[in-house]
Amino acid sequence: MSQTLSAYVASQDELIQEAAMALPHQFSQCTYALGPVRQAVYLCLTCPEARGVCSACSIACHTDHNQVELFPKRNFRCDCPTAAIAHACTLHTQNEPANASNHYGQNFQAKFCRCDRPYDAKTERETMIQCLSCEDWFHESCCMLRTRPEPRVPTPEPDHHDEPPSTEATSEEEAAGGGDDAASNASSSGLPPPLITPEDYDAFVCRACVLTIPTLRRLVGTPGAITVVRADPNAPWTRLGDEPLPDAPVVVADSEEASVSAGEKRPATAQDTPAAEPAAKRARTESSGSTSTKPCLAPPIEPLAQVAYTSTELDWDVALCTGDVFLTENFRERWCRCDSCLPSLEAHPYLLEEEETYEPPEDPDSGLTLEELGMRALERLPRDRAIDGILAFNTMRDNLRAYLRPFAEDGKVVNEADVQTFFEQLNKSRAEAAS
Repeated sequence: MSQTLSAYVASQDELIQEAAMALPHQFSQCTYALGPVRQAVYLCLTCPEARGVCSACSIACHTDHNQVELFPKRNFRCDCPTAAIAHACTLHTQNEPANASNHYGQNFQAKFCRCDRPYDAKTERETMIQCLSCEDWFHESCCMLRTRPEPRVPTPEPDHHDEPPSTEATSEEEAAGGGDDAASNASSSGLPPPLITPEDYDAFVCRACVLTIPTLRRLVGTPGAITVVRADPNAPWTRLGDEPLPDAPVVVADSEEASVSAGEKRPATAQDTPAAEPAAKRARTESSGSTSTKPCLAPPIEPLAQVAYTSTELDWDVALCTGDVFLTENFRERWCRCDSCLPSLEAHPYLLEEEETYEPPEDPDSGLTLEELGMRALERLPRDRAIDGILAFNTMRDNLRAYLRPFAEDGKVVNEADVQTFFEQLNKSRAEAAS
């Protein structure tokens, strides 16, 4: 590799800017003292213990280790300074007891999705979507949004003297879909668009989690709660729940008709419907003797979607509905909060209120040039040491100018070997002066 000195300096400035964009935060404090919070969690594959560490510890304590980013996990406390990990924490030096409240799902075994596959950024071509509830990651093909593509051919490691090849980003950090779910969008570049794109929804909840939330289960397949269905095992998968959202909520029948299931709309009768007011938008009052304080505003159940919940296990080869749900924008504002619907939502607070995710504080040095960083470092030194540092820098600068002058006069290109030679000579001179 060879380039002019100005191009070399420009490339170093570009690298600094890229680093500032990728890591704009300070990573000097472990989050253990904050207690259980929703935060980015990393799995260290080098350490034998299947535990999670915070962003700061992933950089400060496990720098040279092989890690997998698990992305946000709620109610999680960093394991780095605890007895659960033998590798000592350099940020929180007091050894703490193991975290008993942390939940360690299959992601902590480096397995993801309902297929239990490991994630390999070098070969994975599919987008992965994070479930709002369990926070596991799912392949688009496992959600029946596309045919599973062939794995990417791993890019060979570049030769030491070759330019690094241009590669696609494959991190789920390039989030799409907004809201609470995160989706790896760049990894699916070059593939046909999926049946449901990240722009179509705000949050994703997998079938297993839907089964545990009765109110959400009743809404699957209704407007704003998109799911994937098919007419028979040989038919293509299609979307259900794309109908426009109603202008006003429809009130569900109460105890007057016990034969109508919760969430289904009771057919209006002639005596129920005033001539001047359409039945679909008429506000319903409570029946006499009812103990409910609010009418149910949930839409009628979509029977085709409910076939996915007839058993706890699903045969994906013959299933007619995945049971996964893709909630569209502003879904939290549309929940029915009647006495029947609200309890199962309150059991999962993230369905009612968007969660805060901890981020490390901003780094004031982020984005500064090498010269600015050097001046910042000098300002923090005692005066005598700062003067010594300035004198040493000026000496190195003068020597470097003298070394590079012949290159400029002859129009020669400065290459990597020339720069290495200069610093080798500089270190040799220092060693001789010190001896």
